[in-house]
Amino acid sequence: MKVILLADEANVESAKSICSVLESSFGISDVTIRSTSVPSDRLLSTVRSLSDESVVYAVICPAPSTFTAASESAAAVINLLEREAPAPVVSCADDAAATASSALRIARSCSPASDAIRLAVFRNLSSARQSSLVRDIQLQTSSGPYLMKISAAYDAGNQITGDGVTFTPTTDGSATPVRISGKVRDRYDLGDRLALVTTDRQSGFDRMLALVPYKGAVLNLTSAYWFEKTAHIIPNHIISVPHPNVSVVKKCAPFPIEFVVRSYMTGSTSTSIWKNYQDGVRSYCGHDLPDGMKKNQKLERNLLTPTTKEEEHDRPISEADIVAEGWMTAEDFAVCEKAALEVFRLGQEIAAERGLILVDTKYEMGKDAEGNIVLIDEVHTPDSSRYWLASSYEERISQGKEPENIDKEFLRLWFRDHCDPYKDEVIPEAPRDLVLELSRRYVSLYEMITWKEFEFNESAESQIADAILKGMA
Repeated sequence: MKVILLADEANVESAKSICSVLESSFGISDVTIRSTSVPSDRLLSTVRSLSDESVVYAVICPAPSTFTAASESAAAVINLLEREAPAPVVSCADDAAATASSALRIARSCSPASDAIRLAVFRNLSSARQSSLVRDIQLQTSSGPYLMKISAAYDAGNQITGDGVTFTPTTDGSATPVRISGKVRDRYDLGDRLALVTTDRQSGFDRMLALVPYKGAVLNLTSAYWFEKTAHIIPNHIISVPHPNVSVVKKCAPFPIEFVVRSYMTGSTSTSIWKNYQDGVRSYCGHDLPDGMKKNQKLERNLLTPTTKEEEHDRPISEADIVAEGWMTAEDFAVCEKAALEVFRLGQEIAAERGLILVDTKYEMGKDAEGNIVLIDEVHTPDSSRYWLASSYEERISQGKEPENIDKEFLRLWFRDHCDPYKDEVIPEAPRDLVLELSRRYVSLYEMITWKEFEFNESAESQIADAILKGMA
């Protein structure tokens, strides 16, 4: 595919920039720069000599507000080419900010002649769309109304702690639900079902670090969204979601295995695929891995990499060892494996539509009272899953950089820099601005993942007890 790019002397740098983008982004390297001052008979000779080739003509035009000899020459060239050339003619703006869009317009005109260029154009358009989706939500959640509601909840102490959930004593003397508190989630036994309350507690280093406004609602509602989306693949434990922070669920017997699905060579924990690969492991959870892989590289296919849930520490384990060690039967594992991979595949498809890459996640499954295998706990939340921004992945990987994400680790890093969070008996209070920013990022991730606007509930904790009682009915 050949491109003839015509420019005035003053536009040569713009032309060179367009050439660079055409090659780097679309693989179009056969680009010749010509002058818009070329005599018409010489230009016509070029047009006729290329009449049997795949060619696109592009002309850089000065800004309309500056009518000069250069703009007159560009207009004359365009008129001549449109009249005489049997090939597409593209007008490009003489503007550094328009370099990428000019290159895209040229590439689109080239795409009918080349599958490779057509694919590159598609990727470019997808990347631009993905970037705009993420940018739109980031701007929205950084706007006044969002920040005011987040800061108001923090300043008024309206975070969901679980401590404010109180039940009015019953007139018949029957017991009210009893709270069983976990790190982030509280549990209430309702007989044949449980009420799970996801609080705003932010844990880390085996302790509570901060109360992050609306974090609990984000996690609970994100899971509710995915439970609904994946119910056709595998049933789940959800009975109802009577409150943004509350899920009423069926009692289930969980399998002692976490079903971790990975699509990329990444991670930093002792059980992660990348850490094991760095340590020389080439058979990971029963999957053979080739030499020469790099961090954050996409795997050939999605892999189910289970880990055990043990008192001392979790460990990666293969299907064969799961069965041999008696963790699960082969029949149950086969059902869970199929469901985990299908749920993850759907998650990746939906995430891609929203400008995100679902990198890896963990699922928990169990059996309900009837013996059905069901999906439990949480699904594709910002805490159980790793998401990267799709629009910048290829570029950042090619530059040896870490993929871009909506980072939530900065609060943990602050504590690590200001104390020993594992050993100090008392740790400093998290700075207000960091907690508010973490809240905004959770809300942003909710909107990116679900494409729903987050609804702020300012008196949420006082409504939880009634929601739990409603779930008993």
